[in-house]
Order: sequence, then structure tokens, then C-alpha cells
Amino acid sequence: MPYRRLPNTDAARRKALTIAFEKGREIPPFKLAFTQSTFRRIQSFLPSFEKALYETKQAYSNQVKKNKDYLKVQKKAKMYISHFIQVVNMAITRGDLSENERIFFGMHDDYHKLPVLNSEADLIKWGEKLIHGENLRKAKALSPITNPTIAVVRVRYEQFLDAYKFQKTLQKNYQRSQEHLAGMRKEANEIIRDIWNEVEDTFKKLAEKEGRMKAEEYGLSYVFRKDELKQS
Repeated sequence: MPYRRLPNTDAARRKALTIAFEKGREIPPFKLAFTQSTFRRIQSFLPSFEKALYETKQAYSNQVKKNKDYLKVQKKAKMYISHFIQVVNMAITRGDLSENERIFFGMHDDYHKLPVLNSEADLIKWGEKLIHGENLRKAKALSPITNPTIAVVRVRYEQFLDAYKFQKTLQKNYQRSQEHLAGMRKEANEIIRDIWNEVEDTFKKLAEKEGRMKAEEYGLSYVFRKDELKQS
């Protein structure tokens, strides 16, 4: 005997609820295979569930779409921060700057290598250090670092910082919508289970195959075991 399979995806849940809702609108109450109280639950719940699905999809789409732009801005910021540090190190190597100039930027005297700039936190940390350090050098009337200047680095850094904050907001929006949707799944499952129980109870006196076909019109899904496929 085939067994019924309740929806296990949001799309399937929506489909099951929509089929039941349409049946409730088309069929008179005395002919409907589930109760009016269950139909009222569908009427109340389905719009909210569809709204949650839409908002989650939109939040994800916005995040993915903006992420492409964000990665470009992040790459630019990383390049300018990296170039600024390289220029400082090369100037020290040439003797144009003294070794202790690195201290202004939070680097050790013997810091010849580039710092790790792989994460967002790395870029934020070093962007702040470079801007703060060059301001200290400017206050001491020291020659500014050029090609790139700190003004150009600041522009790229602030563009990255704004994009970073915006992307984090989009991520939080998506996470919030996911959590809201997750909280609705239990109720969706309960309503679908009640619909299907009532439908099966309505058609239980019919022959097995006929009852199953009637139930399937209400969106019930049945799965045949391997040894039943040939007999169905």
C-alpha cells in the first residue's frame, strides 16, 4: 500500500496549501473534503506564508546581486592599502625614509613583508592604521607618502567600509527573513497534516484506488514502494 509523503520544501508546502485553498473556494462547504475551520486557517495563514517566501527570496537576491559590486570595491581597497604599504617599505629600502617610520603605521621596525590582507577585518584594521599613521606624520610635518597618497587610499577605504556595512545589513535582512520563515514551517506542516487527515477520512469508505485518486485532487502526495509500482 502506498504511503503519503508530506511536503518537505517550502515550494511544496505552498503548493499543497494553494491547492487546498482553491478547493475551498470552488467547492461548496457541504461537499468539501475538509472542514470549514481548516479552510479558515488556510485563508488566514497562506497570505502570510507567501509573503514570507517572497521576502526571503528578495532578501537573498539582493544580497547576491550587491555582493558582486561589493567584491569589486573590496578588491580595490585591498590593492590601494597594499600599494601604500609597499611604497613605504620601498622608500625605507631606498633610504628615503627611516626604519622607524613604520611605527607610525603600527608596523615593526623590521616589518619588510606585506601584512595579511585576506579578510575584511584585515582590511578594516590596516586601513585605519594607515590613515591614522599618515595623519600623525602630517602633524609632524613629514613628507607625505605619494603614489598612492593617503587621500586616495582613504577614498577607496571608505568606499569599501560603506559597502561592507551595507552588505552586512543585507546579510542580516536575509538571516532575519530566513528565521521568520523557519518559524512558520511548523504551522504550515500542521495545517497540511490536518487537511490531509480530514480528506483521507472523508474518502476512507471508497475503494483504495478511488479514494487515493480523490485525495490526490486535494494535493495529497502518495509514494509507491518498489514492489507496488507494477501493481499500481
